[in-house]
This record gives sequence, C-alpha cells and structure tokens, in this order.
Amino acid sequence: MAPILLNTAGTDHNEYIEHEEVHVKNPHLDSMEEDILYHFNLGTKTHNLPEMFGDIKFVCVGGSANRMKSFAQFIHEELALPGDAGDIRDICAETDRYSMYKVGPVLSISHGMGVPSISIMLHELIKLLHHARCRDVILFRIGTSGGVGLAPGTVVITDRAVDSFFQPQFEQVVLGKVIVRSTELDKDLAQELLQCSAEIPNLPTVTGNTMCTHDFYEGQGRLDGALCSFSTEEKLEYLQKAHEVGVRNIEMESTVFAAMCRVCGLKAAVICVTLLNRFEGDQITTPHSVLTEYQLRPQILVSHLIKKRLGLIQ
Repeated sequence: MAPILLNTAGTDHNEYIEHEEVHVKNPHLDSMEEDILYHFNLGTKTHNLPEMFGDIKFVCVGGSANRMKSFAQFIHEELALPGDAGDIRDICAETDRYSMYKVGPVLSISHGMGVPSISIMLHELIKLLHHARCRDVILFRIGTSGGVGLAPGTVVITDRAVDSFFQPQFEQVVLGKVIVRSTELDKDLAQELLQCSAEIPNLPTVTGNTMCTHDFYEGQGRLDGALCSFSTEEKLEYLQKAHEVGVRNIEMESTVFAAMCRVCGLKAAVICVTLLNRFEGDQITTPHSVLTEYQLRPQILVSHLIKKRLGLIQ
C-alpha cells in the first residue's frame, strides 16, 4: 500500500502565525467533556490549566528526567527568578513516566528515549498548551547525540530532521496505513540559535541534518550491540553516505518532534551535543565529568536565546 502523504497538512516553515493560541489538529477533542492528560496526571476538570500554564512561552524537552530537573534549576538562576531553585517541584511527581518543571515562562519536561516515548509526551504537551490557551510558544529539544564527522562536544542545531533513508519525513502507521509527515523545522529560529552561539565563548556549534533512528545499536550502525548483522566496512560506508547528504549527528527523537510541531504550527528547534565521532568508534569512553560539561552546552545556548527574547540581555 502506498503511503499517504501529509506533508502539506501543517503550516509551512517560516509561516507560523504570531499571537495565536496553540491549536490541536483533532476535531474529536471539541466534543469531549473532559480531557485527561493521563501520563502527566493532569486534566481539564481537575486542574485550572490556564492559571497553571497560561504564561508559558518556551518549552524545553529532553530525554533524562534528572537532566531536565537540572535545566529547570539552571534556567531559574539564569532568569534571576525569586525563590530557591532547589525548591522547584515536579508537577508530574505522582506519575512514573515523565517529569515536568515550570520556571516562570519556561516549561522543562523529560520525554524518555525514542520516538514512541516522546510521541506520547508531545500529544499530551500540545494538548496541555492548547487547553492552557498559551500563545506564541517555542519548543526546543535539547539532548545528546552521536556525531558524524564532528568532534565530541560539538553542538548541532538541526537544519533538517531525516529518517534512516536520509529523507526529511516521519512515517506513522495509522489504522494500517502509512502516514508520511514533513519534518521541516523553522529556519529563522535555527539561524537565531546559530547567531546566539557566536556570542558564547567555547561553544563549538554547527548546523546540519540530524538523522533519527528507531534504535541505539543496529539502527545507528553500531558494532557493539547484542546483535549485529553487518561488517565494519558496511557501517563506515553507511556513515559516509549520511555525511555526504549533510547528516552531522544521530539521535532517536527528532523526526516525530519536528513533524508534530510542524503540523500544529509550533516553532521548534532541535539542539543536541555530540558525545563521540561515530567514524572513530561506537562506545562512549569520555570521562563523566567531561560528558557533564558537554551536556550543559545545549542548555547554555537555549538559555541565551530565551534571555535575549525576554530582553534580559542585548
């Protein structure tokens, strides 16, 4: 069966509507008396979502719950907000799926690993922003990745999120049919991030395509998993092809993140740091202290943009 192309189902990149509330693309929600955001332990009847979240302007998502808590504490200090950053509470503490922290106009949420986990989170996040009547929200995915021809510690701002065939699309099976959605990201936002990176010392940053896979091991051409069906030569040939078409890093969430944000008209960007150069190996052997500093780099870059947007720095 031929895939159903929905590449035009959303807003074209760089044509996002300003001063508009967040819109969902599901007419069935209009007839529901209550919408339970199950994995967040929130609901439209049990919580006053506009009061709790109506002032959100920036949403930062990342895989690790601990990392997103650290980011919440970091952005609290960067924005010089009152109170103790250590007292920030996890809004989703009564669940065991995701963690969520609100810091002024910034929401910090973990999404777990891989497309299925972040997809579930994004459905409920976008509905949350819609029910809260948020306006002009920008979403960032900040995380780690494997570099393709880049030194460890390099920050990659995604130009296009591509699949394992190097296509800028996300395929979703819906009722036995393959739905294909575009993964175009907002180019102006990516350029703004690149400009911000030039203002921060010791922050090596590039733009490039990000390849999203459904697996950490075989799907990314690793030779060190429990299974391996290819040779070293085949791995390097594949990585070289990826590099030739502009892929500069590999992770496991960018395509669905880009596709869902685009369909709902949300400005979004993906910013990931590389932990290793995949041409040189598969295992991450960098000392923990160095990895910790690397993981801060996307946070520093996004924080800088947020502060500029809020007029806190020039």
